[in-house]
Amino acid sequence: MRTVQADRHGGTEVLAVADLPVPVCGADQILVQVHVAGVNFIDTYQRSGLYQVALPLTLGREGSGRVIEVGRDVSGITVGDCVAWPGVQGSYAEFVAMKPSECVVVPEGIDLSVACAAMLQGMTAHYLVTSVFDIKPGNVALVHAAAGGVGLLLCQLISSRGGTVIGTVSTAAKEEAARKAGAHHIIRYDTEDFAPRVRELTNGDGVDVVYDGVGKATFDGGLASLKRRGLMVAFGNASGPVPPFDILRLSTSGSLSVIRPTLGDFIATSEEMKWRADELFTAVGNGDLTCAIGKTYSLNDAAQAQDDLEQRLTSGKLLLMP
Repeated sequence: MRTVQADRHGGTEVLAVADLPVPVCGADQILVQVHVAGVNFIDTYQRSGLYQVALPLTLGREGSGRVIEVGRDVSGITVGDCVAWPGVQGSYAEFVAMKPSECVVVPEGIDLSVACAAMLQGMTAHYLVTSVFDIKPGNVALVHAAAGGVGLLLCQLISSRGGTVIGTVSTAAKEEAARKAGAHHIIRYDTEDFAPRVRELTNGDGVDVVYDGVGKATFDGGLASLKRRGLMVAFGNASGPVPPFDILRLSTSGSLSVIRPTLGDFIATSEEMKWRADELFTAVGNGDLTCAIGKTYSLNDAAQAQDDLEQRLTSGKLLLMP
């Protein structure tokens, strides 16, 4: 089968299409033919060496597809079922084996590309607005990269829960996308400093929560945008990791809090993962949530897909199609 591998850390030049044997389906596993694989920043972190992983590595952790084989000890899933998953290593491939607890069954009527988009990014947005900071009517949130895959979902989920979204973007097209997703105010960070503008939009108060998947480039300004006892949610490193900082700064800035969450701790059980997926699929099925697909690439173009993601040239979800 065709896969995308890295045999060393570095830029996208280290990625190569490789032929590997189809995974053996264990007694407690299912074998899935991949329909699409999601392209995410965690893939770039593993490739670059920011996240240390054993090499050679087959990239990708997210995808959707159809079950073609079921292990003898598996129940509840049958051949022909459609499934999606947020965290199975090796998903940049034509086939992947996994345990049933690592995936969810996709309901009828949900497109497999949309189901994939609802996995890592969708469940990230879900846990951020429910379990990390429970958005309620009247809350004001600053969402960085508001037209990105997670950003567009955050805009929709926050506004649907009665919150106000201030989004940052870099282009007019991304501004339009974020506004359509529910952002109430947009700041073009390519033309103005966002922190003073946030203060202006909130009558000097600041926001209740900052959702920051960008990292190094926006962290300081995000802290400066928070109201007293506000929460900085640093959930990504798109611009690089946040450098060490003096924790006393949180006290002198208004008793602020910082959390660095990761999805794995919020889908630690199959029950919790199913709850998040069910809520997302229901919202998609009702037309209350749109998982925007930005662009689809072939496995041969995996390097281009990661380049586009890292350079922030796209909006919405990027997919690879084996």
